[in-house]
Amino acid sequence: MKPLDLPVGFMGVNGPLWGRLDDDGLPLMGFVVEPRHTNPASICHGGMLMTFADMLLGFTVSLAVGGKKFLPTIQLGGDFVGPAPLGAWVAGKGRLVRQTRNLGFADALITADGAACLRANGIMKIPSQESSLIELSRVFG
Repeated sequence: MKPLDLPVGFMGVNGPLWGRLDDDGLPLMGFVVEPRHTNPASICHGGMLMTFADMLLGFTVSLAVGGKKFLPTIQLGGDFVGPAPLGAWVAGKGRLVRQTRNLGFADALITADGAACLRANGIMKIPSQESSLIELSRVFG
């Protein structure tokens, strides 16, 4: 994996996220839990885990529709099933569950050092036109 090219905005401050595309062209992504990602118990804050899930699921659906569209999140859900302690490698692979003309449904099991920490699902809006905001081949390049 390599650092993803997301140097500005929210992820520019909270990253880096690491990633690569698997043999099926789906994103594999991860990050190391740093002190700035933790709550007072030195466990990754749920907001950071949900941010990671949002990026992973959004990229999963975007790549399924060609990787040239910014997909706003319609719904994002998660079940926190275990901790992601300081220093842990948090990783996930998204799965496209269903795609319609306007919506993409995806889910993922996210792990911390190999143990489940978040079960996530999301619905992303698929716009009718390409976006100049994102080119995923560049991000994962």
